[in-house]
Amino acid sequence: MLRKLFAPTIEVSAHCDLPCGVYDPAQAKIEAESIKGICEKVAGNDDPDFRTRALIIKEQRSELVKHHLWVLWTDYFKPPHFEKYPQLHTLVNEATKLAGATGTKGALDVETADKLLAKIDEIADIFWETKKA
Repeated sequence: MLRKLFAPTIEVSAHCDLPCGVYDPAQAKIEAESIKGICEKVAGNDDPDFRTRALIIKEQRSELVKHHLWVLWTDYFKPPHFEKYPQLHTLVNEATKLAGATGTKGALDVETADKLLAKIDEIADIFWETKKA
Protein backbone atom coordinates (compact mmCIF):
# COMPACT_ATOMS: atom_id res chain seq x y z
CA MET A 1 0.00 0.00 0.00
CA LEU A 2 2.79 2.47 0.86
CA ARG A 3 4.61 1.60 -2.34
CA LYS A 4 1.53 2.49 -4.35
CA LEU A 5 1.09 5.72 -2.40
CA PHE A 6 4.67 6.90 -3.11
CA ALA A 7 4.92 5.54 -6.66
CA PRO A 8 5.57 8.21 -9.29
CA THR A 9 2.56 9.07 -11.37
CA ILE A 10 4.56 10.55 -14.25
CA GLU A 11 7.89 9.39 -15.63
CA VAL A 12 10.14 12.23 -16.74
CA SER A 13 13.50 12.10 -18.45
CA ALA A 14 16.03 14.68 -19.60
CA HIS A 15 19.52 14.41 -21.00
CA CYS A 16 20.80 16.89 -18.42
CA ASP A 17 20.06 17.83 -14.79
CA LEU A 18 17.11 20.04 -15.68
CA PRO A 19 15.12 20.41 -18.85
CA CYS A 20 17.37 22.36 -21.19
CA GLY A 21 17.68 26.06 -21.17
CA VAL A 22 19.90 26.39 -18.10
CA TYR A 23 23.24 25.59 -19.75
CA ASP A 24 25.03 27.89 -22.16
CA PRO A 25 28.69 28.21 -23.17
CA ALA A 26 28.14 31.97 -23.41
CA GLN A 27 28.87 32.17 -19.68
CA ALA A 28 32.41 30.90 -20.23
CA LYS A 29 32.85 33.15 -23.27
CA ILE A 30 31.82 36.30 -21.39
CA GLU A 31 34.42 35.58 -18.72
CA ALA A 32 37.08 34.82 -21.34
CA GLU A 33 36.33 38.08 -23.14
CA SER A 34 36.77 39.85 -19.80
CA ILE A 35 40.15 38.14 -19.38
CA LYS A 36 41.26 39.33 -22.81
CA GLY A 37 40.13 42.88 -22.02
CA ILE A 38 42.09 42.84 -18.77
CA CYS A 39 45.22 41.61 -20.57
CA GLU A 40 44.89 44.45 -23.07
CA LYS A 41 44.35 47.10 -20.38
CA VAL A 42 47.21 45.92 -18.18
CA ALA A 43 49.61 46.07 -21.13
CA GLY A 44 49.11 49.84 -21.27
CA ASN A 45 49.15 50.61 -17.56
CA ASP A 46 52.14 50.78 -15.23
CA ASP A 47 50.18 51.66 -12.06
CA PRO A 48 51.02 48.86 -9.59
CA ASP A 49 47.68 49.15 -7.76
CA PHE A 50 45.74 48.90 -11.02
CA ARG A 51 47.83 45.94 -12.15
CA THR A 52 47.31 44.14 -8.83
CA ARG A 53 43.55 44.59 -8.99
CA ALA A 54 43.52 43.52 -12.64
CA LEU A 55 45.51 40.37 -11.87
CA ILE A 56 43.14 39.40 -9.08
CA ILE A 57 40.09 39.90 -11.30
CA LYS A 58 41.74 38.04 -14.21
CA GLU A 59 42.48 35.06 -11.99
CA GLN A 60 38.91 35.02 -10.69
CA ARG A 61 37.54 35.17 -14.24
CA SER A 62 39.87 32.34 -15.28
CA GLU A 63 38.45 30.19 -12.47
CA LEU A 64 34.94 31.05 -13.63
CA VAL A 65 35.77 29.98 -17.19
CA LYS A 66 36.97 26.63 -15.87
CA HIS A 67 33.87 26.30 -13.72
CA HIS A 68 31.46 27.01 -16.59
CA LEU A 69 33.27 24.60 -18.91
CA TRP A 70 33.31 21.88 -16.28
CA VAL A 71 29.58 22.31 -15.69
CA LEU A 72 28.96 21.79 -19.40
CA TRP A 73 31.33 18.83 -19.46
CA THR A 74 29.99 17.09 -16.35
CA ASP A 75 26.31 18.10 -16.28
CA TYR A 76 25.24 18.84 -19.84
CA PHE A 77 27.28 16.65 -22.19
CA LYS A 78 26.36 12.98 -21.98
CA PRO A 79 27.83 9.78 -23.50
CA PRO A 80 25.95 10.14 -26.82
CA HIS A 81 27.52 13.60 -27.27
CA PHE A 82 31.01 12.23 -26.60
CA GLU A 83 30.37 9.40 -29.06
CA LYS A 84 29.22 11.78 -31.79
CA TYR A 85 31.96 14.35 -31.02
CA PRO A 86 35.00 12.33 -29.91
CA GLN A 87 37.13 15.49 -29.82
CA LEU A 88 34.94 16.98 -27.07
CA HIS A 89 36.94 15.60 -24.14
CA THR A 90 40.14 17.01 -25.64
CA LEU A 91 38.53 20.39 -26.39
CA VAL A 92 37.29 20.80 -22.83
CA ASN A 93 40.65 19.69 -21.44
CA GLU A 94 42.56 22.12 -23.67
CA ALA A 95 40.19 24.98 -22.88
CA THR A 96 40.34 24.48 -19.13
CA LYS A 97 44.14 24.30 -19.30
CA LEU A 98 44.14 27.55 -21.31
CA ALA A 99 42.17 29.09 -18.44
CA GLY A 100 44.42 27.53 -15.80
CA ALA A 101 47.79 28.25 -14.23
CA THR A 102 49.69 27.64 -17.46
CA GLY A 103 47.16 29.74 -19.39
CA THR A 104 45.24 32.92 -18.67
CA LYS A 105 45.27 32.46 -14.92
CA GLY A 106 49.06 32.52 -14.85
CA ALA A 107 49.84 35.01 -17.61
CA LEU A 108 48.80 38.32 -19.11
CA ASP A 109 49.03 37.18 -22.70
CA VAL A 110 46.37 38.38 -25.16
CA GLU A 111 47.32 35.57 -27.55
CA THR A 112 46.52 32.96 -24.87
CA ALA A 113 43.19 34.68 -24.21
CA ASP A 114 42.46 34.50 -27.95
CA LYS A 115 43.29 30.77 -27.98
CA LEU A 116 40.94 30.27 -25.03
CA LEU A 117 38.16 32.13 -26.82
CA ALA A 118 38.70 29.98 -29.92
CA LYS A 119 38.42 26.75 -27.88
CA ILE A 120 35.26 28.01 -26.20
CA ASP A 121 33.82 28.77 -29.65
CA GLU A 122 34.59 25.19 -30.77
CA ILE A 123 32.83 23.84 -27.67
CA ALA A 124 29.91 26.21 -28.27
CA ASP A 125 29.55 24.98 -31.86
CA ILE A 126 29.21 21.41 -30.59
CA PHE A 127 26.87 22.51 -27.81
CA TRP A 128 24.51 24.22 -30.26
CA GLU A 129 24.63 21.22 -32.60
CA THR A 130 23.46 19.01 -29.72
CA LYS A 131 20.60 21.40 -29.02
CA LYS A 132 19.25 20.89 -32.56
CA ALA A 133 18.79 17.18 -31.98
